[in-house]
Amino acid sequence: MASAASSVFTLSRDSFGKLILTAEDGEVHVGVSPVRAFPIQAPDQGISMVLTNGKEVGWIDDLGALPAAIRELVQDELDGREFMPVIHHIVSVSSFATPCTWEVKTDRGDTALTLKGEEDIRRIGEASLLVADNHGIQFLIRDMFTIDKHSRKILDRFL
Repeated sequence: MASAASSVFTLSRDSFGKLILTAEDGEVHVGVSPVRAFPIQAPDQGISMVLTNGKEVGWIDDLGALPAAIRELVQDELDGREFMPVIHHIVSVSSFATPCTWEVKTDRGDTALTLKGEEDIRRIGEASLLVADNHGIQFLIRDMFTIDKHSRKILDRFL
């Protein structure tokens, strides 16, 4: 049983892999999806459980406060829907002029991305950056001030 703010519910999967939310009043909702309210600034706070038509049927204030089994179901569903690798280190860049190729280490492994223009690096809040590659994949730098010195020097050339 999950209790987060005003929503009290249980969560399970059916035989087709769809999430089933059972509300406190016993109403069953098949095929719910978790949607983050603030996916970059507060990824574990404010998660809405919505039906395919967009109707909200549950709310989670804090993912970490949920029982482990429900938290795992929600996290697995979010991981399957969202793909935003987090850049931990910029290994190298082919040029400081765009377009250029960045070799990076992310939470999903090592990769190369092509930066078409400096406008493809966007500030999100005070310290976070979103870097869009030529394929439209968004890479996240959670805190440009705490990333390693080598990566910070490269970022400074583009910002």
